[in-house]
Amino acid sequence: MELILDKNKKKEHLYLEVFHYYRELIMEKKLPPGSRMPSLRKCSQELKLSRTTIENAYLQLAAEGYIISKAQSGYYVTDIADRQHTSVRKTEKHAQTPCRFDFASSGVDRESFRFDLWRRYIKSALRQDERLLSYGEPQGEADLRDTLADYVRERRNVLCSGEDIVIGAGIQSLLHILCPLLDQRRTVSFPNSSFVQGSTVFHDYGFQVDYRNKDCDIIYVSPAHMTKWGDIMPVSRRLELVNYSAAHGSLVIEDDFENEFVYLQKPTPSLFGLAGGQNVVYLGTFSRLLLPSIRISFMVLPPELSALYRKKADQYNQTASKAEQIALCQFIRDGHLAAQTRKLKRLYSVKLKALRSAVREVFGKDSQIQTGAAGTSLALTLSTTLTWQELQKKAQTNGLRLQLLREAPGKITLILSCSSMPVADFVPACKLLKNISQIQN
Repeated sequence: MELILDKNKKKEHLYLEVFHYYRELIMEKKLPPGSRMPSLRKCSQELKLSRTTIENAYLQLAAEGYIISKAQSGYYVTDIADRQHTSVRKTEKHAQTPCRFDFASSGVDRESFRFDLWRRYIKSALRQDERLLSYGEPQGEADLRDTLADYVRERRNVLCSGEDIVIGAGIQSLLHILCPLLDQRRTVSFPNSSFVQGSTVFHDYGFQVDYRNKDCDIIYVSPAHMTKWGDIMPVSRRLELVNYSAAHGSLVIEDDFENEFVYLQKPTPSLFGLAGGQNVVYLGTFSRLLLPSIRISFMVLPPELSALYRKKADQYNQTASKAEQIALCQFIRDGHLAAQTRKLKRLYSVKLKALRSAVREVFGKDSQIQTGAAGTSLALTLSTTLTWQELQKKAQTNGLRLQLLREAPGKITLILSCSSMPVADFVPACKLLKNISQIQN
């Protein structure tokens, strides 16, 4: 920024130009808080103005809080830019209507997790001083990997050893490890475009990303989460996929997300188990069983990829917390993960039934609802003259968060999640949704 002075202006007005010039520099943080202003003499020489003009400008800046004078030191910039920016953000935040009902949340029920119990295991892990003095193993802590091998063998018939398991902070971080192992394959198919985090990783590594294309080199599936409302892949379809991929040499990535939340039927066998551990990568996570903030996921590699990974394992850093890995290992060994799974299965089964009942009570027995055998959500189709943008705006104004599944002329299908909302809020939330979807203001 350059100060251009209008020399035709009266001298008494020139100081205002200097004032506005420095005020803008300060508010844009080109003169950051705490920085020293040019001395009166230096500024006077550079701008070819009298010292009195500069002094008047500085005094005006000081009077309005932009700079402060320090005895025998000079003038310094205050933090007014930070304070005004914070004030604007707070004003904008307060201007937004607080969320009263959240149908879009993918969080967990506050009552579903025993924080006191997990805190005990974390404290126990933090007492292992010597172990915490070193970096975590790139592949994940060995005792946790062995424990996970036992866990998936008992729960999902996934036969593997701890050497075949890789631990990371979330599925996305594991895909960053997996993609370089698949450099001979160039195409990947996802069931739909909703898993942006996964498809983005493959795209960044140069893969061609398709949807519902069984002829791709890699087929990414979530058998227990085929739809957002909880449909699961039947055994016949799983066998078909395993046989087809084996015959065509394609690799299946089985993201076993929400397999624990199968309410209306017995859990179906894993693709990894049906394939005998060949041509299938198994992915699991604990974000839904424990807390989303506990970022521990794992990947079971088939033999050929496991061998490739071990050659370059030391090139990767572990992304999951070492203390949390230690805590989770003992948590599983003591049987708490199995107990947590049973607890959540009961809890979310009851909540999903209550949500379905609330929807039928408010929208009528003939309301268009889709529910599956698993998950924590249902799909509700509304007949409305509103567009999704209009409905979403009205919902936000009234403190209601919604998630769109699809939109068609005169119809909007929403995904309603029961996971974090209290059961007592289901009916009032549905009534609010009905009211804002019926009349266009």
